[in-house]
Order: sequence, then C-alpha cells, then structure tokens
Amino acid sequence: MDFRFSLALTVRDYECDFQGIVNNAVYLNYLEHARHVFAKSVGLDVVELATRGINVVLVRSEIEYRASLRTGDSFKVALNVNRCSRLKFAFDQSIYRIPAECAEATYIRSNLILKALMTATALNEHGRPFQAPELDVLFSNEPLSRD
Repeated sequence: MDFRFSLALTVRDYECDFQGIVNNAVYLNYLEHARHVFAKSVGLDVVELATRGINVVLVRSEIEYRASLRTGDSFKVALNVNRCSRLKFAFDQSIYRIPAECAEATYIRSNLILKALMTATALNEHGRPFQAPELDVLFSNEPLSRD
C-alpha cells in the first residue's frame, strides 16, 4: 500500500511493559503523534484551531495488532486520510518495524505491527459536529514524508 505520509520513530525503554514489549496503550500515542506531525506538515495546527473553537476529535478507534515492538526497535507510522462523510474523516494508519539491516523501511507485510482506522470529526464551539473548511488541507493527494 502507498501511504501519503510516514514518520520514523524509535521505541523508548519506558514505553515497554514487564514483558519487554511496547504496552498496547503506547501505540495510540504513536498513532496520535503521527497524525499531529502530518497535520502540521500540511499547515494545520490543531492546537491553534482549538483556540478558535474548532476541536478535532476522534469518534472511533479500530486497531488490529499483528506483532509487538521492543525497546530500541525503529519503526514507521504511515497514514492516509480520507473523508467518510460530510462530517467525518478517517486516518488509515499502519505501523511497520524497520529491520535493523535496512537503512529505510519498506512497507513489507512481514514487518507490519498494527493496522488502525481512526475516525475523526470537527466540533464547533458548542460541541456540535460541523464541516470545518480549515480541514480541507488534509485531503490533498500529495505524498509527504518526515523520515
């Protein structure tokens, strides 16, 4: 699968549980961090939007875990974003381990750690979903990368 955006990261010791693997909740942080970096890379500052009463929020998270990351592993979080409806949009995200012998990750099925579908919407100052034109920058087809 081709992804519009990817971000390379490394597992830190404190993100692991007693079994020496990344805690399941930490993967949510990786996914969210990649979404924020992606948004900034297309000129969208979600913190600034919030000061204007436009809050981008997740309304659904679907994660399929396939394998585990361990301390020191390098990995990429990759994503695409698409509209689901007039008010909702979804981030199709995957996390891939970067093998130690590779200088750059290729999206090989055997390196897949997880697949996620994160559905979001914008809420106005009254907490009601609405179509925020500021979010249109998310839906370009230009490939980006932060590797």
